[in-house]
Amino acid sequence: MTQNPFTAVFDAQRTAVEQSQNLTHDALEAQKASISAFSDAMESSSSMFESNTEMTKGAVHAYFDALEASMPEDAADFDEMRALVDDGFDSATEAQTQSMESMLEMLDESEAAYDEFAATYSEMVDSSFDAVLEAHDQVEENVTAVAENVEEATDEFDVSA
Repeated sequence: MTQNPFTAVFDAQRTAVEQSQNLTHDALEAQKASISAFSDAMESSSSMFESNTEMTKGAVHAYFDALEASMPEDAADFDEMRALVDDGFDSATEAQTQSMESMLEMLDESEAAYDEFAATYSEMVDSSFDAVLEAHDQVEENVTAVAENVEEATDEFDVSA
């Protein structure tokens, strides 16, 4: 292709279109990564909840141990209170675990659905950008041909005549 005054403009436009295409792919990948990171964070918070529950249950048991040691023997049935505390924590942990499992399953399904959407959208974006770049190349070829024709006509034009 011959250099003409429009070559730089076409190069800049082509670069802008290609950068837009790359940015679109980067945005899709960033969204995939954020969904995955959120899922990982939810899994971590589930583990943290379980650890916190065990620590709190241990603290309540230690409190009952201290209370039992400071009271006269058989003043209260601390074993029954410990069992009530354990049942309460077990129920809360089970509900939390079921809730977390449901949420993680939903996130996995959402992540799979987004991956499918992103793949389809990415294909559409690529074909659209390819069509734009093909049209852009055709326009550039046409402008280059016109510029060459004008240059040839100018060279043939005899000013002295």
